Amino acid sequence: MSKVLLINGSPHERGCTATALDEMLKIFNEEKIETKLIHIGNKSIRGCIACGTCKKNGKCVFNDDLVNEVAKIFEEVDGLVVGSPVYYGSPNGTIISFLDRLFYSTNFSKHMKVGAAVVSCRRGGNTASFDVLNKYFTISSMQVIASTYWNQIHGFTEEDAKKDLEGLQTMRNLAKNMVFMMRAIANERNNIGDYPELDKGAFTSFSDGK
Repeated sequence: MSKVLLINGSPHERGCTATALDEMLKIFNEEKIETKLIHIGNKSIRGCIACGTCKKNGKCVFNDDLVNEVAKIFEEVDGLVVGSPVYYGSPNGTIISFLDRLFYSTNFSKHMKVGAAVVSCRRGGNTASFDVLNKYFTISSMQVIASTYWNQIHGFTEEDAKKDLEGLQTMRNLAKNMVFMMRAIANERNNIGDYPELDKGAFTSFSDGK
């Protein structure tokens, strides 16, 4: 059975972002996908300080809210959904700090896990925030899942978001595509025995200044 972890980065447990994630959960439940929803948007989460301790210890040096615990769940799941409201044309600071540390401190392979970003706003800034969140997936060789529009929902309150019928439809289609891709990847791995082998070792930094 496929497993999906959903992260709600909004400070509001019941708001527009939660409404979008709830619509996806309906599909996951119908498809018998095992899910875990974690609300981190109301936590105090500091940013990464690039100390490199995680490379030695295998976990983030800070044991504050959730990062190391969520890392264990992330390693076991097939898919990750990250939801955030838009603040000044970008995902909110809490989710950025959380994802920076989560992705940087985890040394397990994320290759062929599937990822989906979900964003909510009153009017503008959704596509810019969507782009920021997707970069966590693309730098990790995860497969980014698309829908029938950008993965966004509009509203200022939970009640507003429920009126965005196209946004809710987009979330349902996103979840359906995610389910299909997780199953397709699992089936192909069963057929060929493993994922594609990646080239590794090259690291461009031009540290010699030339």
